[in-house]
Amino acid sequence: MVLGEDAGVETALGKADGRMDSALEALYGGRAGKRRGGLQGSAPQVARWLGDIREYFPAPVVRVLQQDAIERLDLGRLLLEPEMLEAVEPDVHLVGTLLSLNSVMPERARETARQVVRQVVRELEERLEQRLRSAVLGALERSARVTRPRRQGDVDWRRTVHANLRNYLPEQRTIVPEKLVGFGRRRQGAQRDVILCVDQSGSMAASVVYAGVFSAALASMPALRTSLVAFDTAVADLTDRLHDPVEVLFGTQLGGGTDINRALAYCQRLVSRPSETIVVLISDLYEGGPREEMLRRAAALTRAGTQVIALLALSDDGAPAHDHENAAALAALGVPAFACTPDRFPDLMAAAIERRDLAPFAS
Repeated sequence: MVLGEDAGVETALGKADGRMDSALEALYGGRAGKRRGGLQGSAPQVARWLGDIREYFPAPVVRVLQQDAIERLDLGRLLLEPEMLEAVEPDVHLVGTLLSLNSVMPERARETARQVVRQVVRELEERLEQRLRSAVLGALERSARVTRPRRQGDVDWRRTVHANLRNYLPEQRTIVPEKLVGFGRRRQGAQRDVILCVDQSGSMAASVVYAGVFSAALASMPALRTSLVAFDTAVADLTDRLHDPVEVLFGTQLGGGTDINRALAYCQRLVSRPSETIVVLISDLYEGGPREEMLRRAAALTRAGTQVIALLALSDDGAPAHDHENAAALAALGVPAFACTPDRFPDLMAAAIERRDLAPFAS
């Protein structure tokens, strides 16, 4: 279907198709490079347009149109109005836009913005939190098993039998176990330390949203000691906000430069037991600080036994733009660098806890 006056198609449209045509013309009309359309100057017109696209297009298309409007027609400025926030379809990209506007948002729009963000966070938690919890706690249980249980009472007989089925002797109708699988002794306190180090430059908006939700979910597990560090050219420790992911997100400051070296230096100071620590660096790796020093810090962390993973993106946006040279340099140091979708993050964390090969996640 071809819509818009520039299509040059002289066909009479029905009422619904005419409204769809007008909505698309307002956003995409005009010659390339010319910002036309009728949305920039009139809040009532924008409200009607938002209502039209929600009525005539499915939700996934609405989100794409909203995102394009934010980028092409300065809709972000109008989102500072509570009336506009109530008209939009909440999604991760909208949350990223609101967070980037946080410092200039008028007080009368702030509570509405929080309600929008909380709605999206709640939807993400319902979709992802239980999967993350199951994957991580299962990995912690598996990693606690031992192959030399000290006492008979520590033997996990079900798993021992399963592991030795090939040693079944039919004539004796018994299994001769070559190895025993035992229960690991439960330790008091956290079994792993997890540090999420999140780049809050403007290009990482969706990743910041997902990282905020995941970090709060990880922090709710007593078996983990979770820290969250957000950075641009400065570093903000948001660990004390992890009780509420909405508070975490409003503690970020999207935009600005990037100093990965400074962020890694801060994370280094948080590491107290390297062999039990996982550092997840979420960044496109465009370093604005001293590159060689950044690589030296990453190397020092891995030499000490800390597991470091670089996620070029934590979002559904596809292959991200990133610094390929820095990604290759980190990989050479034993720091895998790849993008990860939110749906795969629970399995990634489980594999990291068990220190399994992470290569399948990079494919």
